[in-house]
Amino acid sequence: MKVVVVGGTGLIGSKVVAMLGEHGHEAVAAAPSTGVNTLTGEGLAEVLAGAQVVVDVSNSPSFEPAAVMEFFETSTGNLLAAEAVAGVGHHVALSVVGTERMPDNGYFAAKIAQEQLIEKSGIPFSLVHATQFFEFVRAIAEEAADGDTVRIAPVRFQPIAGEEVAQAVGRVAVGQPLNGRVEVGGPDDVRMDEFFRDALAAWGDPRTVVADPQARYYGSVPGERTLVPGEDAILGTIHYLDWARRNATGK
Repeated sequence: MKVVVVGGTGLIGSKVVAMLGEHGHEAVAAAPSTGVNTLTGEGLAEVLAGAQVVVDVSNSPSFEPAAVMEFFETSTGNLLAAEAVAGVGHHVALSVVGTERMPDNGYFAAKIAQEQLIEKSGIPFSLVHATQFFEFVRAIAEEAADGDTVRIAPVRFQPIAGEEVAQAVGRVAVGQPLNGRVEVGGPDDVRMDEFFRDALAAWGDPRTVVADPQARYYGSVPGERTLVPGEDAILGTIHYLDWARRNATGK
């Protein structure tokens, strides 16, 4: 089938395109660099012609609350309108585990708004809620750094390898629409401060990780289970330290 992957040149999207192609599907990467701009509508009609499925793994270039809300509302609105004209039968969107549990967070609020547009569109849909990606762990540590310490909330944390997120998205894309959500997470449910203690040690980083109940995560204080999936989640099999070693050696 023809699957258009919006954000198909990015971290997750490029993996989804490759995986679908390996399984014999016509996977098309849609992004500004390929002539498709969901904010302006440029190239949408052309790329969606003949598509059975659209996978949206695009992301806002800014995490500032007003900008991220504008991105997801405008981009998703334009995309859904073009899909309705093209007769697309399945819209798949990548979202975040815990959106409804931290609605004061600007990014999470924007993802909630995106999901509401999808649910009301009338187009059969599937939402894939993923936990944090391994690829962003170092950035989280830097954001939490305070001199020689890294302040991390002592809450549950269950990150996942980007490749396993892409696998889950790809499987959902070629299946029947869920008209609901599925959650995906990593294999290890651990305390976030403990995770970062082990991660920094593996990186050879001498900074001290401090458990701080008021530490912020992308601008908000997470609750105990804000960032982990429920019991029915699909869990990956790649452990962070194995992934980190593999990526450090380039394998």
